[in-house]
Amino acid sequence: MTNIKSALIVGGGIGGLVTALKLHRVGVSVRVFESVETIKALGVGINLLPHAVRVLTELGLVDDLEKIGLQTAELMYVNKFGQKIWREARGVEAGYHWPQYSIHRGKLQMLLLEAVKKEIGEEAVYTGHHLKSFQNIADMVVAQFENRKTGESLGSYHADIMIAADGIHSVVRKFYYPDEGLPKYSGRILWRGITESTPFLTGRSMIMAGYQDQKFVAYPVCPEKRAEGSSLVNWIAELTVEEMPSRADWNRKIDKEKFAPAFASWNFGWLNVPKLIEETEAVYEFPMVDRDPIPKWTFGRVTLLGDAAHPMYPIGSNGASQAILDADALGEAILEHHEAERALEVYEETRLGATANIVMSNRQNGPEVVMQIVEERAPNGFTNLEDVVSYEELVEISNKYKQIAGFDREKLNRKLGVKS
Repeated sequence: MTNIKSALIVGGGIGGLVTALKLHRVGVSVRVFESVETIKALGVGINLLPHAVRVLTELGLVDDLEKIGLQTAELMYVNKFGQKIWREARGVEAGYHWPQYSIHRGKLQMLLLEAVKKEIGEEAVYTGHHLKSFQNIADMVVAQFENRKTGESLGSYHADIMIAADGIHSVVRKFYYPDEGLPKYSGRILWRGITESTPFLTGRSMIMAGYQDQKFVAYPVCPEKRAEGSSLVNWIAELTVEEMPSRADWNRKIDKEKFAPAFASWNFGWLNVPKLIEETEAVYEFPMVDRDPIPKWTFGRVTLLGDAAHPMYPIGSNGASQAILDADALGEAILEHHEAERALEVYEETRLGATANIVMSNRQNGPEVVMQIVEERAPNGFTNLEDVVSYEELVEISNKYKQIAGFDREKLNRKLGVKS
């Protein structure tokens, strides 16, 4: 039986809510504190990889995931002319015991929020509570919260441990790393949208087109629309832009003319990119940023998790999945090591190096480097792909990233004794 009886979780996003469910399962009383007054189904599409789906399945959420997420059947990389570079099956289609889901981020967050309220209790979630300050005091953590809009003090709370799942602008991370400054800008801006369209390829395909300086990603996210014969497509357009928008402008609604002309000729037949952009009502702008890996997440009875610990480029469909893996590793460490500080240290030892490797790999484009290779070797397209890049090279790149990101099929399936 763990000596860790209680935890404060700062942040009610995906990582914080999964942490609440996992810690509750291992016998820890949890309270989640979220800055916003009302948690809403915001955001666009994300992907959940099989290793993260395994964790959510163990938490009893697979039936709900199936209702709101679409099982991804395949991933395909193409060049800017729509010529196929690499195609691979995904999730169950690839022999994993667990699916890969394309899912709306906001719907997933609301699913997790309802699960927390149902399993732990409505009183476990405190909205409108922004972390103002905190102290490691002997055998507990004491945290003070305020209303971020009014500055009104909302009192102090204490627990055996505190988990900071408060995102890329984490208050807790800034406390321990005050000189870190702004997130690191990649030189690329993302424009995101969701629109109802006709299905493409398998109807459950995820495609990435282009290369480092100009890329387009698209995948369907809604099982209901597929049942109706249409497709709700999440898409991301990406261009190299020298200047990063100020933080106040992140995720703001933007005029499509700012980027759409760059993709005017990208009609591949099986996917009409300019039409998809044109038919989208709301498009949001966001810089592609991350932070350098840090040497330490855990300070006494306080630790970091998710984007607070390891913000990474949205490459390889990995951000949300890694936060879910953090939550699982933390719960397992608490089960195994009953003393608070040791448990948090073991969690850090398990996850810090692994996530740092992903951050650095994503800076080199992760598995998407195959598109850059083809652009550099064949900027005008190709007749025979093998003249540009060998099949063996493509396989090696794909497999290497799966190893780095922790979803190698054989290793993952062995966790349930499933033969690949």
